[in-house]
Amino acid sequence: MKLEGKVAIVTGSSRGVGKETASGIARGGSAVVVNYRQSAAEAATVVHEIEQLGARVLCVQADVSQEADCLRLVSETVAAFGGVDILVNNAATTNFLPFADLDKLTDDHWDRIFQTNVKGAFYCIRAAKPHLERSSEGGEIVNVSSVAGLIGNGSSMAYCASKAALISLTVSCARALAPNIRVNSVAPGFIADHWTQAGLGDSYEQAKQGHEQRAVLGKVCGPADVAAAILGLIQGTDLVTGQTIVCDGGMMIGPR
Repeated sequence: MKLEGKVAIVTGSSRGVGKETASGIARGGSAVVVNYRQSAAEAATVVHEIEQLGARVLCVQADVSQEADCLRLVSETVAAFGGVDILVNNAATTNFLPFADLDKLTDDHWDRIFQTNVKGAFYCIRAAKPHLERSSEGGEIVNVSSVAGLIGNGSSMAYCASKAALISLTVSCARALAPNIRVNSVAPGFIADHWTQAGLGDSYEQAKQGHEQRAVLGKVCGPADVAAAILGLIQGTDLVTGQTIVCDGGMMIGPR
Protein backbone atom coordinates (compact mmCIF):
# COMPACT_ATOMS: atom_id res chain seq x y z
CA MET A 1 0.00 0.00 0.00
CA LYS A 2 1.17 3.52 -0.78
CA LEU A 3 0.91 5.70 2.33
CA GLU A 4 0.35 8.97 0.52
CA GLY A 5 -3.18 10.24 1.14
CA LYS A 6 -4.23 7.37 3.40
CA VAL A 7 -5.72 7.49 6.91
CA ALA A 8 -4.24 5.43 9.76
CA ILE A 9 -5.29 4.70 13.34
CA VAL A 10 -2.48 3.62 15.67
CA THR A 11 -3.70 2.57 19.11
CA GLY A 12 -1.47 3.18 22.10
CA SER A 13 0.59 5.69 20.17
CA SER A 14 1.58 8.20 22.84
CA ARG A 15 4.98 6.53 23.28
CA GLY A 16 7.21 3.61 22.36
CA VAL A 17 6.37 1.42 19.36
CA GLY A 18 3.06 3.20 18.78
CA LYS A 19 4.70 6.62 18.67
CA GLU A 20 7.39 5.48 16.22
CA THR A 21 4.77 3.78 14.04
CA ALA A 22 2.49 6.82 13.96
CA SER A 23 5.43 9.07 13.06
CA GLY A 24 6.63 6.71 10.34
CA ILE A 25 3.19 6.50 8.76
CA ALA A 26 2.88 10.29 8.89
CA ARG A 27 6.25 10.69 7.16
CA GLY A 28 4.86 8.54 4.36
CA GLY A 29 2.07 11.04 3.74
CA SER A 30 -0.86 9.57 5.67
CA ALA A 31 -3.17 11.32 8.07
CA VAL A 32 -2.66 9.72 11.47
CA VAL A 33 -4.82 9.28 14.56
CA VAL A 34 -2.79 9.26 17.77
CA ASN A 35 -4.60 7.30 20.46
CA TYR A 36 -3.92 7.20 24.18
CA ARG A 37 -5.70 6.00 27.31
CA GLN A 38 -4.09 8.08 30.08
CA SER A 39 -0.91 9.70 28.73
CA ALA A 40 -2.41 12.97 27.51
CA ALA A 41 0.78 15.02 27.80
CA GLU A 42 2.87 12.45 25.94
CA ALA A 43 0.21 12.14 23.24
CA ALA A 44 0.23 15.92 22.80
CA THR A 45 3.99 15.78 22.24
CA VAL A 46 3.56 13.13 19.54
CA VAL A 47 0.86 15.22 17.87
CA HIS A 48 3.16 18.24 17.84
CA GLU A 49 6.00 16.23 16.32
CA ILE A 50 3.73 14.90 13.58
CA GLU A 51 2.39 18.38 12.87
CA GLN A 52 6.00 19.48 12.41
CA LEU A 53 6.26 16.90 9.63
CA GLY A 54 3.41 18.65 7.83
CA ALA A 55 1.02 15.71 8.23
CA ARG A 56 -2.61 15.78 9.23
CA VAL A 57 -3.07 14.42 12.74
CA LEU A 58 -5.90 13.86 15.20
CA CYS A 59 -5.55 12.95 18.88
CA VAL A 60 -8.26 10.74 20.42
CA GLN A 61 -8.44 9.53 24.01
CA ALA A 62 -9.95 6.04 24.06
CA ASP A 63 -9.58 2.93 26.21
CA VAL A 64 -9.55 0.06 23.71
CA SER A 65 -10.70 -2.38 26.37
CA GLN A 66 -14.10 -0.67 26.11
CA GLU A 67 -16.00 -1.31 22.89
CA ALA A 68 -17.82 2.02 23.07
CA ASP A 69 -14.46 3.79 23.08
CA CYS A 70 -13.31 1.82 20.04
CA LEU A 71 -16.45 2.75 18.14
CA ARG A 72 -15.91 6.41 19.08
CA LEU A 73 -12.26 6.24 18.05
CA VAL A 74 -13.25 5.09 14.58
CA SER A 75 -16.21 7.47 14.24
CA GLU A 76 -14.06 10.49 15.19
CA THR A 77 -11.45 9.37 12.67
CA VAL A 78 -14.01 9.11 9.89
CA ALA A 79 -15.56 12.46 10.82
CA ALA A 80 -12.16 14.15 10.63
CA PHE A 81 -10.58 12.42 7.63
CA GLY A 82 -13.38 10.67 5.74
CA GLY A 83 -12.35 7.06 6.19
CA VAL A 84 -9.85 4.52 7.51
CA ASP A 85 -7.25 2.70 5.42
CA ILE A 86 -4.84 1.39 8.05
CA LEU A 87 -5.37 0.07 11.59
CA VAL A 88 -2.42 -0.75 13.84
CA ASN A 89 -3.52 -2.49 17.04
CA ASN A 90 -0.60 -1.64 19.30
CA ALA A 91 -2.25 -0.85 22.67
CA ALA A 92 -1.49 -3.49 25.31
CA THR A 93 -1.05 -3.96 29.02
CA THR A 94 0.68 -6.38 31.38
CA ASN A 95 2.19 -6.89 34.80
CA PHE A 96 5.54 -8.53 35.43
CA LEU A 97 4.69 -11.62 37.51
CA PRO A 98 6.86 -14.63 38.41
CA PHE A 99 5.72 -17.68 36.48
CA ALA A 100 6.21 -20.06 39.41
CA ASP A 101 3.78 -18.16 41.65
CA LEU A 102 0.46 -19.23 40.14
CA ASP A 103 -1.49 -17.52 42.92
CA LYS A 104 -0.52 -14.15 41.49
CA LEU A 105 -2.49 -14.92 38.32
CA THR A 106 -5.77 -13.59 39.68
CA ASP A 107 -9.00 -13.33 37.71
CA ASP A 108 -8.52 -9.58 37.68
CA HIS A 109 -5.14 -9.95 36.01
CA TRP A 110 -6.39 -12.44 33.42
CA ASP A 111 -9.47 -10.36 32.63
CA ARG A 112 -7.63 -7.06 32.31
CA ILE A 113 -4.93 -8.53 30.07
CA PHE A 114 -7.34 -10.26 27.71
CA GLN A 115 -9.82 -7.39 27.69
CA THR A 116 -7.14 -5.00 26.37
CA ASN A 117 -4.73 -7.20 24.43
CA VAL A 118 -7.22 -9.44 22.65
CA LYS A 119 -10.75 -8.09 22.87
CA GLY A 120 -9.50 -4.53 22.42
CA ALA A 121 -7.89 -5.45 19.10
CA PHE A 122 -11.06 -7.25 18.03
CA TYR A 123 -13.27 -4.30 18.99
CA CYS A 124 -11.13 -1.97 16.88
CA ILE A 125 -11.13 -4.37 13.94
CA ARG A 126 -14.91 -4.75 14.05
CA ALA A 127 -15.45 -1.00 14.31
CA ALA A 128 -13.06 -0.19 11.47
CA LYS A 129 -14.07 -3.04 9.13
CA PRO A 130 -16.72 -1.18 7.04
CA HIS A 131 -14.32 1.67 6.39
CA LEU A 132 -11.25 -0.50 5.71
CA GLU A 133 -13.29 -2.41 3.11
CA ARG A 134 -13.76 0.83 1.18
CA SER A 135 -10.07 1.69 1.06
CA SER A 136 -8.91 2.24 -2.52
CA GLU A 137 -6.05 -0.27 -2.24
CA GLY A 138 -7.69 -2.56 0.28
CA GLY A 139 -7.42 -2.06 4.02
CA GLU A 140 -4.40 -2.96 6.12
CA ILE A 141 -4.50 -4.23 9.72
CA VAL A 142 -1.34 -4.95 11.69
CA ASN A 143 -1.62 -6.40 15.19
CA VAL A 144 1.36 -5.98 17.50
CA SER A 145 1.84 -9.34 19.17
CA SER A 146 5.01 -10.65 20.83
CA VAL A 147 7.40 -13.57 20.77
CA ALA A 148 5.86 -14.23 24.21
CA GLY A 149 2.90 -15.65 22.31
CA LEU A 150 5.18 -18.06 20.45
CA ILE A 151 7.56 -19.25 23.17
CA GLY A 152 5.39 -18.90 26.30
CA ASN A 153 7.89 -16.71 28.09
CA GLY A 154 7.43 -13.05 28.95
CA SER A 155 6.09 -10.70 31.58
CA SER A 156 3.38 -13.08 32.79
CA MET A 157 1.61 -16.28 31.75
CA ALA A 158 -1.54 -14.32 31.02
CA TYR A 159 0.37 -11.91 28.79
CA CYS A 160 1.92 -14.80 26.85
CA ALA A 161 -1.50 -16.39 26.40
CA SER A 162 -3.00 -13.08 25.26
CA LYS A 163 -0.34 -12.60 22.60
CA ALA A 164 -0.81 -16.18 21.39
CA ALA A 165 -4.53 -15.44 21.14
CA LEU A 166 -3.78 -12.27 19.16
CA ILE A 167 -1.70 -14.28 16.68
CA SER A 168 -4.61 -16.69 16.28
CA LEU A 169 -7.04 -13.77 15.89
CA THR A 170 -4.80 -12.41 13.15
CA VAL A 171 -5.14 -15.60 11.12
CA SER A 172 -8.89 -15.84 11.71
CA CYS A 173 -9.48 -12.23 10.70
CA ALA A 174 -7.22 -12.53 7.65
CA ARG A 175 -9.43 -15.35 6.46
CA ALA A 176 -12.72 -13.68 7.39
CA LEU A 177 -11.92 -10.22 6.00
CA ALA A 178 -10.29 -11.26 2.71
CA PRO A 179 -10.02 -10.23 -0.05
CA ASN A 180 -10.56 -6.54 0.73
CA ILE A 181 -8.59 -6.35 4.00
CA ARG A 182 -5.17 -7.81 4.77
CA VAL A 183 -4.43 -8.74 8.39
CA ASN A 184 -0.94 -9.49 9.70
CA SER A 185 0.97 -9.23 12.95
CA VAL A 186 4.44 -8.35 14.16
CA ALA A 187 5.93 -10.26 17.09
CA PRO A 188 8.73 -8.25 18.74
CA GLY A 189 11.21 -9.78 21.11
CA PHE A 190 12.70 -7.89 24.05
CA ILE A 191 12.10 -4.17 23.42
CA ALA A 192 14.55 -1.73 24.97
CA ASP A 193 12.10 0.98 25.99
CA HIS A 194 10.61 2.69 29.02
CA TRP A 195 7.80 0.11 29.34
CA THR A 196 10.19 -2.82 29.72
CA GLN A 197 12.50 -0.77 31.92
CA ALA A 198 9.67 0.20 34.26
CA GLY A 199 8.42 -3.38 34.45
CA LEU A 200 11.78 -5.01 35.13
CA GLY A 201 13.19 -2.28 37.38
CA ASP A 202 16.64 -3.12 38.72
CA SER A 203 16.84 -6.33 36.67
CA TYR A 204 16.37 -4.51 33.33
CA GLU A 205 20.04 -4.30 32.30
CA GLN A 206 20.72 -7.92 33.19
CA ALA A 207 17.68 -9.07 31.24
CA LYS A 208 18.62 -6.91 28.25
CA GLN A 209 22.16 -8.29 28.20
CA GLY A 210 20.84 -11.84 28.45
CA HIS A 211 18.58 -11.35 25.43
CA GLU A 212 21.42 -9.74 23.48
CA GLN A 213 23.64 -12.75 24.19
CA ARG A 214 20.95 -15.15 22.96
CA ALA A 215 20.16 -13.14 19.81
CA VAL A 216 22.21 -14.18 16.80
CA LEU A 217 22.42 -10.53 15.70
CA GLY A 218 23.72 -9.60 19.13
CA LYS A 219 21.13 -6.93 19.87
CA VAL A 220 17.51 -6.41 20.90
CA CYS A 221 14.74 -4.28 19.43
CA GLY A 222 14.18 -0.60 19.95
CA PRO A 223 10.73 0.86 19.26
CA ALA A 224 11.90 2.14 15.86
CA ASP A 225 12.90 -1.41 14.81
CA VAL A 226 9.41 -2.73 15.52
CA ALA A 227 7.82 0.25 13.77
CA ALA A 228 9.95 -0.49 10.70
CA ALA A 229 8.62 -4.07 10.65
CA ILE A 230 5.04 -2.78 10.89
CA LEU A 231 5.63 -0.29 8.07
CA GLY A 232 7.21 -3.04 6.00
CA LEU A 233 4.01 -5.07 6.17
CA ILE A 234 1.87 -2.07 5.28
CA GLN A 235 4.02 -0.81 2.42
CA GLY A 236 5.19 -4.15 1.04
CA THR A 237 3.48 -6.66 -1.20
CA ASP A 238 -0.30 -6.87 -1.05
CA LEU A 239 -0.11 -10.68 -1.21
CA VAL A 240 0.85 -11.18 2.44
CA THR A 241 -1.97 -11.84 4.90
CA GLY A 242 -2.47 -13.98 7.99
CA GLN A 243 1.26 -13.91 8.77
CA THR A 244 3.28 -13.09 11.88
CA ILE A 245 6.66 -11.46 11.35
CA VAL A 246 9.12 -12.01 14.20
CA CYS A 247 11.36 -9.03 14.98
CA ASP A 248 13.74 -10.15 17.74
CA GLY A 249 17.32 -9.92 16.48
CA GLY A 250 17.32 -13.69 16.03
CA MET A 251 16.76 -14.44 19.71
CA MET A 252 14.32 -17.28 18.94
CA ILE A 253 16.86 -19.04 16.73
CA GLY A 254 19.81 -18.36 19.05
CA PRO A 255 22.13 -18.65 20.72
CA ARG A 256 24.98 -18.44 18.27
